[in-house]
Amino acid sequence: MMSLTVRKIVVLGLIGTIFLMANILIMANWIAESGIAEKAGWLRKDFLTGTAVAVILVLLILSVNPKNTAGKAVGFIRRCPVCDKRLIGSANYCGEYGSKVGS
Repeated sequence: MMSLTVRKIVVLGLIGTIFLMANILIMANWIAESGIAEKAGWLRKDFLTGTAVAVILVLLILSVNPKNTAGKAVGFIRRCPVCDKRLIGSANYCGEYGSKVGS
């Protein structure tokens, strides 16, 4: 069941969305007249090459911490603390070294 606050936020969001959709042509003309589109094209052409996009994506992937705040592994893959073997699924025990994986 939704609370009154959530309902108010949904209604205001819908009103805002309808307002933006009704004025989309005005906003598009303002962007074209102010020169923002040309500046964005220049930035994309000169600075956003394929290599730059690849480097940015790799940095975003590598910057993600693989553990959440509780120290548990994110997703279904866990590792054995002794042999570092991957345990897929909800495995809580490494049969190779007989060690228990923390829950």
